[in-house]
Amino acid sequence: MQKATEKTTKKAETPAAEVDAYLAKVPEPAKTTLEKLRATIRSVVPPETTEALSYGIPAFRYKGGLVAYAAFKKHCSFFPMQASLIDEMKDELKGYRTSKGTLQFPPDKPLAAALVKKMVKARIAENERKHP
Repeated sequence: MQKATEKTTKKAETPAAEVDAYLAKVPEPAKTTLEKLRATIRSVVPPETTEALSYGIPAFRYKGGLVAYAAFKKHCSFFPMQASLIDEMKDELKGYRTSKGTLQFPPDKPLAAALVKKMVKARIAENERKHP
């Protein structure tokens, strides 16, 4: 049992540091793939966008939930946080496994940057319409 005078709480990590810690635990090649995805997302989001873990996975927030991504045992996923976007872009998403609200891709094959940017920009526009 610890003495009452000992510190028993760990310093809280910043939300972005939590994302870094998540990525540090992801095995290769998924880790590099998700780091590329993160960099692509960061390249198009507004400066006030935040990153944090949401439901245990990395997510971006801008005027509400924007997009998220994660690594799983046999695939990686990109979550546009708007299921209808998957339907709207079904022609561009041929070749990827999709389900309601998620786009799955192999851990060793990053999504095309142009596709990611298009989806993120669509989500930004949607959130700006909802919350001007």
